[in-house]
Amino acid sequence: GNKFNGYHKIKFFFFFIFLIIVITFGLHLYLEPNDLASCKDSPVSFVDAETESKCLPADAVVAISGGDTNARADKAISLFKNGWASKIVFSGAAADTSGPSNAKVMRDRAINAGIPSGDILIDEYSRNTTENAKNSSEIFKDNNIEKVILVTSGYHQRRASLEFNQKSPNVMVLNAPVLSDKNWGFFWWLNPYNWWLASSEAIKILAFY
Repeated sequence: GNKFNGYHKIKFFFFFIFLIIVITFGLHLYLEPNDLASCKDSPVSFVDAETESKCLPADAVVAISGGDTNARADKAISLFKNGWASKIVFSGAAADTSGPSNAKVMRDRAINAGIPSGDILIDEYSRNTTENAKNSSEIFKDNNIEKVILVTSGYHQRRASLEFNQKSPNVMVLNAPVLSDKNWGFFWWLNPYNWWLASSEAIKILAFY
C-alpha cells in the first residue's frame, strides 16, 4: 500500500509540474501575440510564396504609454526607422498632470532619435487602454490610416489589440510587442510581480469579453 501511495504521489507531483509549465507558456503565448515574428527586420516590398502579407509595410506604427513607456517608444522608433511605416502615433495622457503628456515625452524621444516631427501624430488625452484605442481610431480616420502596427509591452499586447480591433474595425491591426522591458521578459514567471501583471491582464481580458 505504501509503495502504491508513493507512486501516486510522484505521479501527481510530475503532473502538477507539467500543468504549471503548460499554464505558464500558454499564458505567455496568449498574452503576447506577435504578428511580425516571422518577418525580417525590414518589411518586404512584395509578397511571394515564402513571405506573408503582414510583412508588407503599414501606414503607421502606434505606441501606447504605460508600464515601460520608453521601451515602447523605442520599439516604435526602431520599426519606423526600419521602414515599417511612414507615420508614427504616440498615445497617452500625462502620468503626472503637472508635467507633459506621455505622448509628448515619446514624441520628443522620437525627434531626438531623428524622426521628423511632421511624421509624428499624438493623442495626449488617453488615460487607459480603451481610450488609447478610441482616440487613436479618430487619428486613423483623419489621416486615412488603414493598417497599423501596434506596440505595447508583451503582457499588455493581447488586451490592447482586442481594444484596437473593436474601436477600429476597418483598420488592420498587427501586433509587435516589446519582448523585454523593465517589467517583462521571457523569464517573467520567476517574478511574483509579473504573475500579478499576467493574471490581472487575463482578468481584464475576461472583463472585455
